[in-house]
Amino acid sequence: MNDLIEKPLRICMVSDQLSGGGAERCAALLSIYLEKNNCSIHHVVVVDNVNYEYAGAIFNLGKFKNKSNGIFNRLKRFYLLNQFFKQHTFDFIVDFRVKRFQIQEFIIAKFIYNAPLFVSVQNYMTEIYFPKNLFLANNIYKNATLVGVSKQIEERILRDYNYTNIHTIYNPIEPSNFIEKAQENETIDFPYIIAIGRFTNIKQLDVAINAYNASRLKSEGIKLIILGEGEERSKLITLIAKLKLEKDVLLFGFQKNPYKFMKNALFLVMCSKFEGFPLVLIECLSCGTPIISYDCPSGPSEIIIHRENGLLVENQNQQKLTESIIELYCNKELYLHCKQNAKSSVNPFIIDTIGNQWLQLFKQFK
Repeated sequence: MNDLIEKPLRICMVSDQLSGGGAERCAALLSIYLEKNNCSIHHVVVVDNVNYEYAGAIFNLGKFKNKSNGIFNRLKRFYLLNQFFKQHTFDFIVDFRVKRFQIQEFIIAKFIYNAPLFVSVQNYMTEIYFPKNLFLANNIYKNATLVGVSKQIEERILRDYNYTNIHTIYNPIEPSNFIEKAQENETIDFPYIIAIGRFTNIKQLDVAINAYNASRLKSEGIKLIILGEGEERSKLITLIAKLKLEKDVLLFGFQKNPYKFMKNALFLVMCSKFEGFPLVLIECLSCGTPIISYDCPSGPSEIIIHRENGLLVENQNQQKLTESIIELYCNKELYLHCKQNAKSSVNPFIIDTIGNQWLQLFKQFK
């Protein structure tokens, strides 16, 4: 038991859902760690979608949402949320949600939440968290503690909003949750590199395809496998056909177990416009696979140690990306060095380390 906490802390974790994204995975994993370390956990989720393993009790507002989602149904859920916080006393509330509706967030922060508030800022696109209206923003955040998931997010909040009540705590991983899955038999009988992400403009998977096409990997018999789904699937298929890469760039769709693909890939390529703190990079490294990534805001530069566990590429420089793909493939000494360092490089992000940082932060406010 962690000696930082003498008596149980009562913590409420508020999430959109417990499925799907990095924020939700963080909430679920953190709840398991905190419960093991003398904390009493409640979850509040807005959407009835719970797939991650979690600890503690759960209040699922999504179960009260009807198909119409009309004004009376919304008011009912608002009333139920208010009743929930009236019936429970917490030491801290940790909110992992994006703040889409500013008036709603003002009411929740001002009149419903009944304990010190910690707001997890998961995306470099900070405008989805902070209202432009200064009155609303100040009343939501003036007594809150902000927790960015990267140092670049912390720096941006300080620069753009002048909030000084900001800390950086990375999102955690628990390698034991997926290392076993990585050992599953994989029937692919050819060498490949991999890209993973939703098929959106932000992830720029078309850039990965173009960089692969410009490299020598195709002529060496190395294929590109892309995992994911999204609205730009047809665009990617069109690009693949245009470049005559139908046999070389393979869209494998969404995979429940991406880890076996990570483990057996030569390396992963990430070309996003921006991120928050991309867990896919840490998971891939945990599987022993190096990374090539644009040095985009935010996260990659805090995960990748250049030429130690992968290559950081000048942001949005596709020519440099292609050159990096060629170098990591052709320079066997560099590749083996990065591969050897991959697993140990994720030690700062494991749940025991990250969970303890949260406990120390809570301790400051007790």
